[in-house]
Amino acid sequence: MLNKSGLADYAVNCYAGCEHGCVYCYARFATRFSHPGEPWGSFVDVKINAPQVLTDEAKRKRVGRVFISSVCDGWQPLEASYHLTRQCLEILVPHRYPLTILTKSTLASRDLDLLTSKEGVELGVTITTLDEGLRRLIEPGSSPSAGRLALLQEAKRRGIRTYAFVGPLLPYLSDTENSLTPLLKAVKDVGADYFYVDRLNRRFGVWPSLKSLLQEHFPDLVDEYRWIFFNERASREYSDRLIATVNCLARKQGLDGRMRLCF
Repeated sequence: MLNKSGLADYAVNCYAGCEHGCVYCYARFATRFSHPGEPWGSFVDVKINAPQVLTDEAKRKRVGRVFISSVCDGWQPLEASYHLTRQCLEILVPHRYPLTILTKSTLASRDLDLLTSKEGVELGVTITTLDEGLRRLIEPGSSPSAGRLALLQEAKRRGIRTYAFVGPLLPYLSDTENSLTPLLKAVKDVGADYFYVDRLNRRFGVWPSLKSLLQEHFPDLVDEYRWIFFNERASREYSDRLIATVNCLARKQGLDGRMRLCF
């Protein structure tokens, strides 16, 4: 359960697969090894013995920062029934493992009692857009964006260090000034200690998933996305424009000192 990770010392994932079904999710690479050919978001393997395994590992492994979760959402809908992520928190916190949490689910509010007044704990939410119509298309199983921001605000009220992961931003849909200005203001208003901004990246399985959505809902953007994804020069120029845009908007909001670019 305590697996080495590039995001922290360890990552804990109580589920393989994710009901949120985000069209841009990098974790769909797992379908190369299990559930081949099955659409991302249509399956979840539940690691029902996760707390038992973690209990043993937490005692004998070197204490280090744990990322929850890296290839699923630890608070996806099934967690309401299985409580596996909560049980893992109940193991990690007493053993003083520092925690970095990232979620798109308001269910995580259930577990703030375990995190309040604990050192080395930070909680973040991914938020890609304030447009609920777009959110339902690209993150169909996730919690509404307003609920995620409320979760961040409540965590901050309880004294938990908070952050936002703004992205991945979708070209022409959620990366425009009109989209980003209210989004960054919302991040500021909930008092996030810092925030990341990321662009859309072409990882395993993302292009077919995204192309299908674009063809159905935004057919005029298919060629634009193909150009950004598969032309190296166009991709670099897009990144440069996006960096300039987010830097400018962050400065206007007084947030430039709290922003961390991921590209």
